Amino acid sequence: MLDVFVYGNVNRISPEAPVPVFRFHHKVEMLGGAGNVVANLASLGCQTSFIGIVGNDDAGQKIASLLTATGANCHLLKLKNYPTIVKTRFVAKTNHLLRMDNEEVLPVITALLPRIRKILRRAIKGVDIVLVSDYNKGLLTPVTTPLVIEICHELNKKVIIDPKGNDYSKYTGATLLKPNLKEFSEATGKNYDPLSPDFHQDISQGAACLFQKYKIKHLVITLSEHGMLHVSDAPIIKMEKVSAQVKEVCDVSGAGDTALATLGASLGYGASIGTAMKLANIAAGIAVGKLGTAAISVDELKKSLTSREQGMGHLHPNNKIVTLEQAKRITDKLKEQGKIIGFTNGCFDCCHLGHLSSFMQIRKHCDVLIVAINSDQSVKRYKGKERPIQNEKTRSILVASLEYVDYVIVFSEDTPLALIDKLRPDIIAKEGYPLDQWPEAQFAIRYGAQAIELDRLEGYSTTSLIEKMKN
Repeated sequence: MLDVFVYGNVNRISPEAPVPVFRFHHKVEMLGGAGNVVANLASLGCQTSFIGIVGNDDAGQKIASLLTATGANCHLLKLKNYPTIVKTRFVAKTNHLLRMDNEEVLPVITALLPRIRKILRRAIKGVDIVLVSDYNKGLLTPVTTPLVIEICHELNKKVIIDPKGNDYSKYTGATLLKPNLKEFSEATGKNYDPLSPDFHQDISQGAACLFQKYKIKHLVITLSEHGMLHVSDAPIIKMEKVSAQVKEVCDVSGAGDTALATLGASLGYGASIGTAMKLANIAAGIAVGKLGTAAISVDELKKSLTSREQGMGHLHPNNKIVTLEQAKRITDKLKEQGKIIGFTNGCFDCCHLGHLSSFMQIRKHCDVLIVAINSDQSVKRYKGKERPIQNEKTRSILVASLEYVDYVIVFSEDTPLALIDKLRPDIIAKEGYPLDQWPEAQFAIRYGAQAIELDRLEGYSTTSLIEKMKN
């Protein structure tokens, strides 16, 4: 596919109709679809053989030119009377206004099968690993896809597939499938909630069905903001999860292609699936921070890895502890992206299951969770001179280390009212406080936010834990 990005500005509404007037600035043409996988592989330093179909038109010629520039060895079949797929996106600053697609269903290519088989066998024979990027546009059919897998088996090559649709029968025998959670849900006929306590058990059951039915050995399920999950079938179901990088999202276009390319490049080099998944997760995090269908480089991947190892990455708990001014700048940007900001507060002196239950509950209602923690002096005024048991630095790092929590603020006032006034979160939540006895909730409701009284998990409290330890 050819991805076209048309950039410009919107400063007024048309007098002719209630639509924005888009003022053109410039246009960028990039490889899309499987071509974007090739661009990422080239950027990662891989030697790639590429097989695909385009139309015999200007867009097809452009794709051929862009592929040649990557250095890939290309077998590009050009069909007459078939338009190359072109996706044109209109972008004002960082906001997508419209996507225009020009495509038709690919005609039946049975007559080309002998030629495709010959090209496939010659190409697959000389590579370390085979990647199949299925966009369900007509080339990867229930006939051609098994053909790829069959040749890979004959030549003892691993085949990694980015699937599309709910019928996985054509992927039977693949080494690894990389669906997103929606695609996995469609294939298994079930819905999955990453925040549910039964999530891993539910995924395990769904994966077991796919493994048994289609003889697949591995699944890497992408979970959007929740990271990635590797599920293997050898001989019992095993799981390994990595959390997503907390990153400002500019554009998700092509992030899945970047993940597939990095996963394939890593496995082709001989890395374990766990290591390959971690690298693919980092690469996808870099890709969503760029505008357009962007390829990542080895240097960017190295830099991100170095930052994480040195504790400079945003996932490190210390980087999640922010000042009020920093939180204000962060939430302003997130609101511009349409993110729902959640807020809760407390002392969290001895972090226990009751606290974790509260974080899990509120996280179901928001995209980003900010937790405000009482300072040591604030806790003493509120709980007495023997509290807190742990100082504010320790309490902050413990809470910040939880994947449900995105940012932590320490405050010295008796209530978080000033923080709520400054940040204006979309949702505030707390357990044990009825709305009519909760001043912060009343304030938030007045400016248009939602206040939620969380369910209390009985049998868990810091005071009772301290008494048990004393006894």
